[in-house]
Amino acid sequence: MGESLECIDVKVSPARDERIPLMKSRRGRDTWVVSVFVIIQIGVFIATMLVNDCWTNSHGDCILHSLGRFSFQPLAENPLLGPSQSKLDDMGALRSSLFANHHQTWRLFTFPFLHAGFFHLLLNLSSLIYVGVSLEHHFGPLRIGIIYALSAFVGALVASLFLQNTPTVGASAALYGLLGTLLSELVWNWKCHSNKISAIASLVIVFLCNFVLGFLPYVDNFASIGGFISGFLLGSVLLLGPQLQPVAPNKGGLIDYGVKSCIKLKLKPKLDRPVLRIVSLILFGLLLAGCLVAVLHGININSYCTWCPYVDCIPFTSWHCKDTEASCETMVSNSQLTMTCIGNGNFRVFPFTNISQARMNDLCNLLC
Repeated sequence: MGESLECIDVKVSPARDERIPLMKSRRGRDTWVVSVFVIIQIGVFIATMLVNDCWTNSHGDCILHSLGRFSFQPLAENPLLGPSQSKLDDMGALRSSLFANHHQTWRLFTFPFLHAGFFHLLLNLSSLIYVGVSLEHHFGPLRIGIIYALSAFVGALVASLFLQNTPTVGASAALYGLLGTLLSELVWNWKCHSNKISAIASLVIVFLCNFVLGFLPYVDNFASIGGFISGFLLGSVLLLGPQLQPVAPNKGGLIDYGVKSCIKLKLKPKLDRPVLRIVSLILFGLLLAGCLVAVLHGININSYCTWCPYVDCIPFTSWHCKDTEASCETMVSNSQLTMTCIGNGNFRVFPFTNISQARMNDLCNLLC
């Protein structure tokens, strides 16, 4: 008789995943500060375009006529698809000559909520959401809100030292403050990071894209530089070592930490951290105080630095980089307005005479 064979089912459990999970902060996904700033800036841009009313104030010389009241100024006047210079001034654009000579210091606090155009708004807010939400998720809304506000304020002061007659707007100073904060976080927690290359690449790309935009009219790179330095110093002060907990692998974001490296880092003495934070706080205080004193004394750094304007502007056929106030002569005849720039002799004849003084200033700036 043949031997009977008995089949036995053997269940083999899968090999245990020995990979070290990533780490994230213990804070919940509380990102309301960035969300509030984004909503406010979108609302302010809509209000600015509503006040601008290109179709009426510019006698129909607009882009995208189908938008009616929300149509944009001509590209020669505003290449970012936005309002006129006079309306940016009315809404609170930063112009050093206005708050220095007319005591309009409130412009230091309004300019971060304004944007020069749709392209400016889109790039600023997308960058802010990408960087700000990640930072706020890890370090909480209070710290990131403080860094955002102080970076914007210092950026406004720095811009005021360079731009006297040119209006500037945008959240770039605050955004660059968050980029500086991200850099400081990378520096202090370098050994903890499991995605160093990705984080650095993201920082560089966002930095360069927004900096290139700063060469266009009404967007300021000096404010961005001031905000970046402020953000780095404030990040060094406020962003302590992350409180960590394990999460599922491959669920990382802009900021991720590895368990093994962070545990080793926590076992090392951190006598250097308090000293460096104190030094960073002192440096930020000196930066803030120095900028305040310089602005109150009406210092214009461009008068001492001939190449500085080109950090913020690239000359083009439609605009120049001279921070000077335009001056024009006007003549009315036969229902036509002839405007001549005193500085370069350019002139233009407009088929209307019912024009506001603010719009005349816009056209004069365009001619000069």
